[in-house]
Amino acid sequence: MSIKGPEILFEINILGGIPITETIVGGWIVVAALTLIAFILGRNLSVRNPSKRQLAAEKLVAMLYGLVGDTMGKHNLRFAPLIGTLFSYSILSSLSGLTGMRAPTGDLNTTLAFALMIFFLIQFGNIKNKGVGGWLKGFTEPVALITPLNLISEIANPISMAFRHFGNIASGIVITTLIYAALATCSNALLGWIPILGDIPLLQVGLPALLSIYFDVFTSFLQAYIISMLAMVYVGGANEPSEA
Repeated sequence: MSIKGPEILFEINILGGIPITETIVGGWIVVAALTLIAFILGRNLSVRNPSKRQLAAEKLVAMLYGLVGDTMGKHNLRFAPLIGTLFSYSILSSLSGLTGMRAPTGDLNTTLAFALMIFFLIQFGNIKNKGVGGWLKGFTEPVALITPLNLISEIANPISMAFRHFGNIASGIVITTLIYAALATCSNALLGWIPILGDIPLLQVGLPALLSIYFDVFTSFLQAYIISMLAMVYVGGANEPSEA
């Protein structure tokens, strides 16, 4: 795995050549895995005699809708499928690093796509609820003098979200790769003179696995949770309940 960024695996010879990177292939694999999981959990549903698989799926859906309702308000439950998809794609993308793949969330393009999606949902919600005039007026509040600061703040939100998610996952990739390389060098220096045994990087056994638990498991869940919570807070704030 390269620490320089996702490698180009091949090119599609149309429109001057479209490079297909590790991120794109990894993303396709994650989408396929999520589709398969959804198919397995959603097939053969029964009202009278639900299976354990169905009960588990219903519990997950109930937890998702409960979290969205508590965070964004009951009037925003329509966003539950989006938040569930965002969390699922993020967590599975990051955990894919455990298989030896390069995690798609370790590419800024992926996390920036997350952030831009959330950004446009926020703007759409503000325009829908306040109208174009009210949306534009919001940038001048509380006083017109700070309009530039409000604009910078609005643009900075998606950028900070993208770099936070990307930075945490990418740093894990870089650190793990460097440690693997260092341990391989140390193993060769200490044991390289022993026939057969010297060809096996024994020092790579153990420590990288422990680091993987933190970088690939704990950090993956944490970052997926953080970006989902930020999405709910920001989008929910732009979609306040209408006054009756």
